[in-house]
Amino acid sequence: MKTFYHASSAGKFLGYMLAAVTILFWGITFVSTKYLLADFSSAEILFFRVILAFVGLWIIHPKTEKIQMRDNILFALAALTGIIFYQLMENIAIHFTNASNVSVIVSICPLFTAIISQIFLKEKHLTFWFILGFVISITGVTLVCLNGSTRLQFNPKGDVLALLSAISWGFYSMIISIINRRKYDPICSTRRIFFFAVLFMAVIAAVGIFINANAGGMPSSSVLQAFSFEIDSSVNAARFSKLLNWVNLLFLGVVASGLCFVAWNKACQIIGTVKISCGLYLISVVTIVFAFFVLGEKITPLGAAGAIITIAGLFISEKK
Repeated sequence: MKTFYHASSAGKFLGYMLAAVTILFWGITFVSTKYLLADFSSAEILFFRVILAFVGLWIIHPKTEKIQMRDNILFALAALTGIIFYQLMENIAIHFTNASNVSVIVSICPLFTAIISQIFLKEKHLTFWFILGFVISITGVTLVCLNGSTRLQFNPKGDVLALLSAISWGFYSMIISIINRRKYDPICSTRRIFFFAVLFMAVIAAVGIFINANAGGMPSSSVLQAFSFEIDSSVNAARFSKLLNWVNLLFLGVVASGLCFVAWNKACQIIGTVKISCGLYLISVVTIVFAFFVLGEKITPLGAAGAIITIAGLFISEKK
């Protein structure tokens, strides 16, 4: 019994560490995406991201695993909800509104995860302490993202997309819970998800090329512009000649998508999807801190207080 206890503790520690590293990198993705949007459309960023993630996972783990044919539906749905809907809508939201608003709204992912899991998987997570911790954490996240501003300026187009993105993540988390019960290898299952994401993005790329060819004087504020794909060789040569573009694309694709999705799915398997999803509150905190060091953005006392309140809410949400 004593040996089992230590093994269990070590397993939980690994789960929390995987989640912590993933949250750190996902917090940085807001800055990387914002940088790339100067040269790429939202759909282009995701297209290169899923390609790099898929190839990277093959290089890291060039082994196959037998997948039950019927489970391919689950992997396709995971790709649709967790990559196509979630990440694409998040990218477009960042294009139309500021990153702080997006991170505030996306931080409510755990609530949607808990509600969806309770409805479809009959998992009872919506306790009084969970709801109280959620309210406190969202209050803290809001303060972090205000970070010196007098008020949040909501942009309906971007903010609604961010909300839909958060809902999509709730469905993705539910599907991952079901996939984890199949006991597939985490890297192989994540790679299968990205395989379907590549197929979906190939269709979106074809539509994007058509949009670009017929865009004419389409304003950058148009949602359709976020789906355009550039095929002009001179434009592509210019933007792909920039080292920082490659650094950010490789980070988003190989690290933040490929490796982090493997780590997150494994953390969900060890700790539990709803419980570990509470850590998503911290993504916006990471974004603010990273932006301070890289972009020189100020961290005000209001932002620091918000970070403390957010973490306090996380502890409260775990109380039985």
